[in-house]
Amino acid sequence: MSIYTDQLNRKVEVTEFPKRIISLVPSQTELLFDLGVGENVVGITKYCIHPKEKIKKIDKVGGTKDFDIDKIIELNPDLIIANKEENYKEGIEKLDAKFPVWISDINDLSSAFKMILEVGKLVGKPKEADSLVYQLNQDFKGLKSINSESYKVLYFIWKDPFMIAGKDTFINNILNQMNFKNSSIENRYPILDKEQIKELNPQIILLSSEPYPFKEKHIEEFAQILPNTYIRIVDGELFSWYGSRLKCTVDYLKELQSDIKLHFNK
Repeated sequence: MSIYTDQLNRKVEVTEFPKRIISLVPSQTELLFDLGVGENVVGITKYCIHPKEKIKKIDKVGGTKDFDIDKIIELNPDLIIANKEENYKEGIEKLDAKFPVWISDINDLSSAFKMILEVGKLVGKPKEADSLVYQLNQDFKGLKSINSESYKVLYFIWKDPFMIAGKDTFINNILNQMNFKNSSIENRYPILDKEQIKELNPQIILLSSEPYPFKEKHIEEFAQILPNTYIRIVDGELFSWYGSRLKCTVDYLKELQSDIKLHFNK
């Protein structure tokens, strides 16, 4: 057995090279496969959708907020990987009484990279994790230089009520990587009404494809609130998944930046 410290500074005793892993976090499920230990994953949530072909036969243990504790006990994991924000505290505490539970806490790229490195150590793939983080660091370098102007942005994650990604979120940090400035000064996920949206008056509104599935039809609704604002749908996974999906994020962000630059230079 080895003792690890998770991102909540908790000591977690884990068997060397765990063979029965349950992941309660979609982005960390994908990471486990990319690190090469997918065959050891015995349980995932219904929201764990990548890698698509490889997760089909793995037991589903419910959602991130309503996972089935009895099902998890039945699967008898030797490691559970969870997240402070995505999973509910009471359920995690019940699991922690029976199994090793390693909890991540992500609010920026730095904490995401640390999570990848630590998970790599947990599952016996430190070199693979090191290589991934090195590549991600290289990919994100220089991203800010594409746009010299710092556009004011609101990033919407929900409708009815309107909810945005505020400060102290991973999404906010990704926006900062693009040299964008969050129009909101509030932390976490504030709720706004139409008057508050008008007051903040962002140059750009980004409508996420998840968790609320914004579609093209919603653009007109926001255009009625702010007719002079540039509005578009964006891939929520590439703004909020903090595991190995980040390999796809930089190219997407570069393309998005180029589109925005073209729009404002018309």
